[in-house]
Parts: sequence; structure tokens; C-alpha cells
Amino acid sequence: MLNVKRILCPLDMSQGSAESLRYGLALARAYRAELHLCHCVEGAAGNSHARSSTEQIRASLTDMVTAYLGEGDFAGVVWKVLVVEGGGHPSEAITKVAAESGIDLIIIRSRRRPRAAALLGSTAEALCRTAPCPVLVTHPREREWVGEKASEINLRRVLVAYDFSDDSELALRRGLSLANEYEAELHLLHVLAKPADDAPEVAWLPSGMEGVYQKAARRLQEAISAEPVSLENSQAVKCSVRWGKPYREILSYAGDQEIDLVCMGAHGAEHGMSALFGSNVDRVLRQAPCPVLVARPLKPANFAASHAGS
Repeated sequence: MLNVKRILCPLDMSQGSAESLRYGLALARAYRAELHLCHCVEGAAGNSHARSSTEQIRASLTDMVTAYLGEGDFAGVVWKVLVVEGGGHPSEAITKVAAESGIDLIIIRSRRRPRAAALLGSTAEALCRTAPCPVLVTHPREREWVGEKASEINLRRVLVAYDFSDDSELALRRGLSLANEYEAELHLLHVLAKPADDAPEVAWLPSGMEGVYQKAARRLQEAISAEPVSLENSQAVKCSVRWGKPYREILSYAGDQEIDLVCMGAHGAEHGMSALFGSNVDRVLRQAPCPVLVARPLKPANFAASHAGS
């Protein structure tokens, strides 16, 4: 079972961001976790106008929660409101709060602005690069697995994008745990890059490509077998290998197989051209037909120490 004790939901007071609250409440109830609602404001918190604004924000966030709590049995949900000052990018303030509060999971709503995000980046994308814990990104017009009133979780198919890296290993562990807890199918996908046009001709021979394919398929099976937490229903594991660009194949597979949740690993900041035009994770975040879990390692203590006094 996932060890989730504290969940953070950043909210910007819009109805769109409030949709992430359904997931926050449902998962807080499922794991008996504390739910922290976070809103970032600009300006000094000491003046009277700022204090009045802060109280209004707290009241509005409380109303959002009450609207969901009133429709179900959430008596056991413990939640609190955090209004924080953020002079820079909102992701910086959210990351700092998550580290200082020992958050285990961040749930955020993406507005799905692919053209602008491709050049400037979104808060959700930035957060997935810097957060000290896993980030669950939800989107409008997606395949939902939490009820409208956050009364149930119906997770049926989990896809793990696996490239044999340490980051994808984290994604696999998260995906395995969720598949076990909700008796869902686990899909494991690895994408092979096609040989370049100027590659040796032998690389394009059917026998050579088949050998690479079979090796990748075997490694996927080995990755599942090596996990300390195994899937209780082995028949619910589906391993696939595809050729092409990773983000395109992940999106295609998620659509074809009606995936409810995509799990991916991400490490650090992107540099160079990928920072300008987007990494595979960013592209999946912008276009996925379902929520995406970016499985970052837990690093609250390290982050808090490195930002002490800042």
C-alpha cells in the first residue's frame, strides 16, 4: 500500500483547479491522509489589506471543501488551508510548502494550454521538475476515475511508461501498488527508438530489430519479477514494446487501451532544446487522455535544508 500521510492540493480559486479537490478528498479518505489546500498570493502578508484578502481566500477554499464534503461520508478527512506568499513562479512556493510540510503527494489541475506551455511551461510542468514528492496531474476533458462527488475510486487500468531508468523504477513501484490496491490491470510499456536514417543497414534488418524487441520484452518481464511488491493477479499484467517516439506511443497506447492513469518517472530540470519545446513527460502531461502521476522521489528534508533562510 502507498505510504501517503499528507496530500497537497494547490488551488487558484478557479472552478477548474477545484476539480483536483475531488481527487484530493478521495485519496485522503482512502489513505487516511491529511489534506492541505494551498493558495499562493503576491505581496506582503503584514498589511491590513493582505490580511483581509487572506481571510477571504480561506473562506472560499473552505466553501469548496464543504461543497464536496456535504455529499458524502468524509467525517474522517482532516484538512487545512494554507495561504502562502509567492513572489516568483507559483511552482517555487508550492515546492517549498510541500518540502516544509512533509507532503507525500501533490495533486494539481492542468489547464491544458499546449501552445503556450510549449514555450513558457505551465505550473504543473514546472512542479513536476522540482517537487520533493510525486505529482498527480489531472486535466479537463479526461477519463475520470474519481466520482463527481469524490465518493468512490474506480481505477481499472494503470499504464507505467518504463525505460529501465531509476526514475521509471519509481513509477513502476507506484503503479504496482495502485494496481494491487484497486485490483486494476497493470500495463508496462517500453518504447524503442527506430534506427536513424544514416544507421548501418544491418540495424534495419528484421532479425536485428526483432532481437532488440525481444530483449526489451524480456527485460520488462524481469522488471516485474524483481519488484518486492508483486501484483496479486499475474494475469492482469500486460507488457508491450513499441517503436517510435516515446511520448507519441505513450499517448497512443493510453488512448487505445482506455488507460485510467499513466505513471512516469521524471528527474530534475530539462535543459537545452527540451526545456524550450518540452520533454516526453511535458508532452504527455499536455495531451494525456487521463490523469498522469509523475513519480518523483521523496526529498522534503533535503529541499528544506537547501532553502533554509531563503
